[in-house]
Amino acid sequence: MRSIGARLALWYAAAATATLVCLFVAGYYLLKINLVHGLDLMNRAEFAQISAHLGSDYASLNDRVIDARIRETTDYASVLFFITVDDPHGPVRPIFYSTNLRGLEIPDVPGQRTFNAVLPGVGELRVGEFILGPFDVTIATPLDNVHEAMRYYTQTCLWLLAVMLAVSVAIGFGLSRLALRPVRLIRETASRISSDNLSERIPVASIRDEISELALLLNLMFDRLEISFRQIRRFTAEASHELKTPISLIRLQAEKLLVHGNLDADNEESVHVQLEEVSRLSNIIEELLFLSRAESFEIRLNLTTQDPKAILMSFSQDARVLAEHRGLQFVCSHEGLGSVLAEPHWLRRVLLNLLTNALNASPQGSRVTLTSSIREGFWRVQLADQGPGVPSEYRERIFERFFRLPPANAAADEGSGLGLAICRSIISLHGGTIWAEAPPDGSGLSMVFQIPAQTPQDAAESAPSPLLHDAAEV
Repeated sequence: MRSIGARLALWYAAAATATLVCLFVAGYYLLKINLVHGLDLMNRAEFAQISAHLGSDYASLNDRVIDARIRETTDYASVLFFITVDDPHGPVRPIFYSTNLRGLEIPDVPGQRTFNAVLPGVGELRVGEFILGPFDVTIATPLDNVHEAMRYYTQTCLWLLAVMLAVSVAIGFGLSRLALRPVRLIRETASRISSDNLSERIPVASIRDEISELALLLNLMFDRLEISFRQIRRFTAEASHELKTPISLIRLQAEKLLVHGNLDADNEESVHVQLEEVSRLSNIIEELLFLSRAESFEIRLNLTTQDPKAILMSFSQDARVLAEHRGLQFVCSHEGLGSVLAEPHWLRRVLLNLLTNALNASPQGSRVTLTSSIREGFWRVQLADQGPGVPSEYRERIFERFFRLPPANAAADEGSGLGLAICRSIISLHGGTIWAEAPPDGSGLSMVFQIPAQTPQDAAESAPSPLLHDAAEV
């Protein structure tokens, strides 16, 4: 069971139920002892009544008189008591025999005055032996009522245990939720703290206990992480900035060598390769500098109200040309009315990055599809290709810096490995989210982003725009 709250609730229920079981078992034996002791008192009271009814001259009475006197006082209680009176030294044994015994003898246990005995046809009896010299008086009472009371007690205890189990589980869940509320607060706060939000801290309760100490420890850890991230971002920004000048000088010197024209063919080709690599390195530095500034919230976008349809119309023209150059077809559609707060330049960069990745991954003659819609307060854009796709375990990691897919899954891409990280930063600056998912048909990869949109209250969703539905095929 993965939930600690559920485990605490079940432990509480088990402990409460086990405690109640122990109490019921102890109560069972105590109740039975007391009920049997009550029968002993009844037998003793019956003996006292018989003794009083015989009178003080009972020793001089003959057997017939004794039988008559005892029967006068015991016939009314024949349902409750089985009685015999014996004269150990007399010729006749017993001298009194209650009619409800029907010729049976009450069993005797030598050396015991009170005991349980089983009488055939009657059942279990509680027997008491008393001395009324020179007579032995045996009085027995059925134990049926005791057994019946214990049976009712057992049934009642079982019902109470079932109710107790259900109630204790409910109470346990309530108590566990209450006890784990600070832990849930720690989890929710910690989940919100990321590289983009390192300033938030976990609230610490005024009561000093293990949970508040844990919150303090985590806050100290986040303090150290925030300092480390700031140092890394500062180093990245400063290093990127400082590298720009020497790289520019290297580029200028290489271009000067080409301008002078004093190089043979092999050396000139080497200089061209150097210029290409310098340009690539310069792009990586620019991208690192952008990511560093974006994550430290130093970039402020000039957000204005834009029509998503207009942004896509401008982008689709270039996207169509790029697709034709690769021998692919590009299809774009948009539906819905509304506007977004955006900076078109940065959204265009996101779309170009996503399109470049899709074109690199798509086989010759396949289709790249861009679908746009405005509904439920969001502008949702999905760009799907028909390439090899990305395994589910990598769909989140592809947004990390410099992450590369394994060779079996990676497309022929010579990019910096920062494109999707930049896309995520730009979309985050627009208040949106971006993710990767498998297309409905299961082939290829879909890159999806959405940002908040303002939808007219009285406007229905429009049909797909015919201006954006044409496709370029090669």
